[in-house]
Amino acid sequence: MPPLPKRKHSKGRRDRRRAHDSIRPSALVTCTNCGEKHLPHRVCPNCGHYAGREVIEIEKKA
Repeated sequence: MPPLPKRKHSKGRRDRRRAHDSIRPSALVTCTNCGEKHLPHRVCPNCGHYAGREVIEIEKKA
């Protein structure tokens, strides 16, 4: 037989273990060039700017 716990863990102990399991909404910042929301410290997927300069060239849809 596999090892089993000697005593039941309390609900408080169980809930403290699960305190970090909740999902938080991701933080979004506004692009200084186009005003779209994007993840912080990432290139804007809409315009390709990062830190005030164009990093990647984005093709515009016609």
